[in-house]
Amino acid sequence: MGYSPRAMPIDFDFLQTVFLLPAMAFLVTLGAIPLVRKWAIETGFVDHPGGRKQHDGDVPPIGGVVVFSVFMAFSIFTESPFDGTWAFFLALTMVLLAGIADDARGVDARVKFSIHFLAAFIMVLGGEVRLENLGNLLGFGEMTLGWFSIPFSVACVVYIINAMNMMDGIDGLAAGKGLIILGWLMAACAFGDWREPLTAMAIISGGLVGFLVYNLRHPFHKKASVFLGDAGSMALGLTIAWFAMGISQGPEPVVAPVSVAWIIALPIVDAFGLFVTRIREGKHPFMPDRRHFHHRFLDAGFSVGQSTFLILLWGGLLGAIGFFGVALGIPEGVLGWLWVALWVGHTALVMRPALLISGLAGLHRVLFSSPSTKQNSQTGEL
Repeated sequence: MGYSPRAMPIDFDFLQTVFLLPAMAFLVTLGAIPLVRKWAIETGFVDHPGGRKQHDGDVPPIGGVVVFSVFMAFSIFTESPFDGTWAFFLALTMVLLAGIADDARGVDARVKFSIHFLAAFIMVLGGEVRLENLGNLLGFGEMTLGWFSIPFSVACVVYIINAMNMMDGIDGLAAGKGLIILGWLMAACAFGDWREPLTAMAIISGGLVGFLVYNLRHPFHKKASVFLGDAGSMALGLTIAWFAMGISQGPEPVVAPVSVAWIIALPIVDAFGLFVTRIREGKHPFMPDRRHFHHRFLDAGFSVGQSTFLILLWGGLLGAIGFFGVALGIPEGVLGWLWVALWVGHTALVMRPALLISGLAGLHRVLFSSPSTKQNSQTGEL
């Protein structure tokens, strides 16, 4: 089980498609967001600051709705990446609608998770995309799941949906992480010459870049004017799960399951660390708080932009370990146990917030303190 990168033959018609459609998705998203944003403000469909939410002013959470509406519209002009794509689009619609309702007025957690499980079940069973073989994940031989593949796949999809949603806490983080994950999955499809999923993921990526123009802070845009919203972050999680399972399974996968585990590692391990910490304190695992990885960066003195950049860099490096590790011949079992060590290490740090914040504060001083500040800190002067 695994993949063997091979050069994709040059096909200029395909190159035109794989660049033209994402560019068009970018432009359509870029043009549509101001229109939908205006409507959202007029109708009161906005995210108000307060409590955990410390953003500036009322911000419409419509980014994800626009991105995935554009993706579904553009999918009419592309070939289906897998059999049973109808099931994926039905599940995607369910998750989007549940997210819109949650963004608009809030949805009871039990209702929301019931919808997530139903959507995941439809996608896994109807779409016939599921985790049936985990490869030589732990070095003891092929791990085939048999009948357990369906419930395990459904649970993994629901987990990824909510893990991506939990990353959506500061500007650009969830969409940026989604772009990086899709980028590694697209690279696997490119080396494996699997064009249909590559094209579909490229379209989503084009839309996400268009959204980030309005969500990221830059010299021409001082604050986020739209958010991805629960609808967008959860739909992004579902989409990542769909493509990750689709290209890593079957008779000719283009990426090893252990590589996928590394590519999507950051949202998975961060969510797990939060769950363990909350359960340990007798709290509900999905109770919102300010203990996320990105909050610790802010607590350590990093700005929102710095936090987003460094977390995305870390997530990209984790993906590189999985992608190039298998390609360079590192045994899957070795990568699998290193991945387990990542889980344990990240969870241990999350459970020791003072230690984590102290370490991050030290990193902040190294990276962003001026020479005079560093000298003063070393001499004890203020």
